[in-house]
Amino acid sequence: MKLRFSGNASGRSQPDPYIFKAEGKYYIYATGRDGVQIYRADSPFGEWEYLGIGLSEEGCHEYWAPCVVSEGGRYYMYYSSFPSDSADVHEQAVKVAVSDRPDGGFRFVKTMLPPFSIDPHVVRSGGDWYIFYSVNDYTAERQGTYIVVDKMTDMLTAEGHPVPVVRPTMDEEIFRRDRFEKGKHWHTIEGAFYLRVGDDHFCMYSGNCYENEYYFVGYAHARGKEDDLRKLHFEKYPDEHTYAPLLMRNAEESGTGHNSVLEEGGKYYIVYHGRDADAPAEGETRTARIREMRVENGKLLLV
Repeated sequence: MKLRFSGNASGRSQPDPYIFKAEGKYYIYATGRDGVQIYRADSPFGEWEYLGIGLSEEGCHEYWAPCVVSEGGRYYMYYSSFPSDSADVHEQAVKVAVSDRPDGGFRFVKTMLPPFSIDPHVVRSGGDWYIFYSVNDYTAERQGTYIVVDKMTDMLTAEGHPVPVVRPTMDEEIFRRDRFEKGKHWHTIEGAFYLRVGDDHFCMYSGNCYENEYYFVGYAHARGKEDDLRKLHFEKYPDEHTYAPLLMRNAEESGTGHNSVLEEGGKYYIVYHGRDADAPAEGETRTARIREMRVENGKLLLV
């Protein structure tokens, strides 16, 4: 179902919604051309208000896929952007900003990773912090964007030894055929969200492109007591060659993907963007939506 946006939030789009609870309130951070958008609500099922742009940098545009965590009384935002005088999205690079509060005032601190790097998800595991993000591989048999994970030495720095987590393995993940070279199709695996339930580890991801028919949310699973997330062996569900989305287009909505997850009252909820089936073909019409999700026997199931 679509989240309810009121007042100055009505009519806005919320691509790549990241939901976060802090200080008794709920926040959604979303992609924006001129800066990271911030929304707030008293309940995820209540009315969301638009707080404005919570982060922007001079000379940059296209602020993609923010993620926010708290540590030591401060809030850290991880996102990507690239220079305003460029139209090459492959200049996107993961950055970090800091604020003393969750509702705005984020200040750019540093560029964490080189281009091309996008879609960070920063998580704590076993007392350490790890960062999932997407990079490009131009030499693989299935060229394209894929997900890696690295350990962080502090909240501002990645160790610099990322390991692959999820790679493209099927035609339904093709973003564009013959993109850079005839016969070489470009695949996309992005939008990582890591979730642990007991000894079950999940890396949720979006495959393909939100404008295409096969765009979807899938997941890879690993099992074990290991806290070092670089040592886990994630396997796509149900296998590398079967297209079996957790979430995909249906009669009511299309462009369903790039999710985050909220745990609330012992239940899990997937928050994602989508477009109404009758939405105009032109323009940015992705809005934030929510569905309940179950975790059973190492599998994710929508309710």
